Amino acid sequence: MPSYQHFIVFLLAKANQRAQGVLKRYLKPYGLTPVQGLVIEALYNENGLTAGEIGKRLILDNATVSGVLERLSESGWIHKTSDTDDRRVIRVSLSEMAISNQQALHEDRERVSQEIMEPFSQEERIILKRLLKDIYVEA
Repeated sequence: MPSYQHFIVFLLAKANQRAQGVLKRYLKPYGLTPVQGLVIEALYNENGLTAGEIGKRLILDNATVSGVLERLSESGWIHKTSDTDDRRVIRVSLSEMAISNQQALHEDRERVSQEIMEPFSQEERIILKRLLKDIYVEA
């Protein structure tokens, strides 16, 4: 095996490519990208977040959040409104379409996790998640 195939960055990149491919396949019927799916999930947890709060929770820059929110709004997944206290702040809320798809998206998210983690035992899954969190939390 070539030495680059043992390089952690290579291994993480290839694992990410596979995971993103699985996720894209499940999100395609909804017309969502992986990042859009994450934003919707964040709003399922806390509807009415500001654009800045979404960026902080998902570790995304303002330009990315702005573009994702614009496309989600255009496709009918969210509503953007000015905050009542500060009109410069944009509040984001789920549309009826998003709310009606919540259960299906949740079930598909579980299927994605199952498919990606299928080769691992329950203990290995817990360890892998902890190790991956340790990598990005340190950054």
